[in-house]
Amino acid sequence: MDDRIAPHIDELTMALGNISKEEISRELDKLLRYRVPLEEAKRILKNKYALCSSDSVKIKDLSPGLNGIEISGRIIDIMEKTVSIQGEQKTIFSGTFGDDTGICSFTCWDDLRLNSGDAIRIKNAYIRLWNNRPELYFGKRSTIIPLKDADFPGIGQMSHANEKKLGEIVPADVLVSSVVIIVEMYHREIILKGEEVTVVEGVVADETAKLPFTSWIPLGTHDIGDYIHFEDASLRVFRGLPSINFNEKTSIEKLECPEDMPFTMESVNRASSPMSIEKILEKEGMFDITVKGNIISVRPGSGLIERCPICNRVTQRSNCRSHGDVDCLMDMRIKAILDDGTGAVHLMLNRELSEAIYGKSMHDAEKMSRESLSADAVLEDMKRILTGKYLAARGNSSKNEFGVSLVARSAWVPEDDISERIDQLLEKIGDRCDD
Repeated sequence: MDDRIAPHIDELTMALGNISKEEISRELDKLLRYRVPLEEAKRILKNKYALCSSDSVKIKDLSPGLNGIEISGRIIDIMEKTVSIQGEQKTIFSGTFGDDTGICSFTCWDDLRLNSGDAIRIKNAYIRLWNNRPELYFGKRSTIIPLKDADFPGIGQMSHANEKKLGEIVPADVLVSSVVIIVEMYHREIILKGEEVTVVEGVVADETAKLPFTSWIPLGTHDIGDYIHFEDASLRVFRGLPSINFNEKTSIEKLECPEDMPFTMESVNRASSPMSIEKILEKEGMFDITVKGNIISVRPGSGLIERCPICNRVTQRSNCRSHGDVDCLMDMRIKAILDDGTGAVHLMLNRELSEAIYGKSMHDAEKMSRESLSADAVLEDMKRILTGKYLAARGNSSKNEFGVSLVARSAWVPEDDISERIDQLLEKIGDRCDD
């Protein structure tokens, strides 16, 4: 351990309670290897492992790193299984747990004599990330308090009553129900256990959000533009972004187009109103959102790049980490930091969007690189042209330990709100002058 870092590890260990020094040292070292400044790395770890107060939390509030929490609900199902931990066989108990805000998965490390249907309060539980979703963990160090059966709906009712707007779905959810409209749908052939299977993929929407879906069951006559009510769909989470899975346990009912429905095919297909980046940072991932802000930095990795023709990964010196030396394909991209005054996101633009925003084609960029005899010529030119540029982008966001990224599907320079932004700026200047 670096003597310079040791005092900071001790400080974090004291601040974070029951997180081991080894884990903190490992996570801090990882951040520092990625050149995250020390103080920023400490802040990231404190946020990640921050101790939760003993106040009761709901399933909708669960996020990785919460410790010492108290939560109340009903065990929907529980099963015993044997796992290997550090070479030793151990019996654990896992299942699903629900309250009035959602249904999550849990793991109990010890036999606490729990059964399906038990209404309980759990004290001193904690949350870890498992299969890309927050999962509830507890054991013999936790306190289990029986509650009145009438405090929560029954198992059947709870399983079917977890109806949410799409915008209310969180990564901790295991099962969800909702009323939506199908806005995209297509069939895809995949190989599953050696057999070719047809799955249906697409996008559903309501007035609060859009989410992708995959159906492992035939959808019959359901088609684009249909309103459907589904129950007991499972939730899959990838890079913080939820997607809905229809399976044999899911019921799907086609609805007649009700006049009082708060959303239509036309309304859900419009670009959403721009969200403040501050709100995006609060979510693990969001689908089809719009942001506006200023480019405050064009990051290394922007400009001309080479990709593997097999897996499309970015290569280094014509070498793919999966396929070795390859005949690379030339590409161009922009990796930028977009800031709107409330927060900042990493913005990713593909070749098509990069050419439109940068104002130069990949052919122009290749010519510039050849003539300057510098691999960084395009990056430096992008910095000169794009830094400070006001930009709008629409796409999907996802979060990891280094921040939130937005992969854009479209991007443009807004022209219609310049006067409004000038008025807001003058108002802010006037407020400061009054102070």
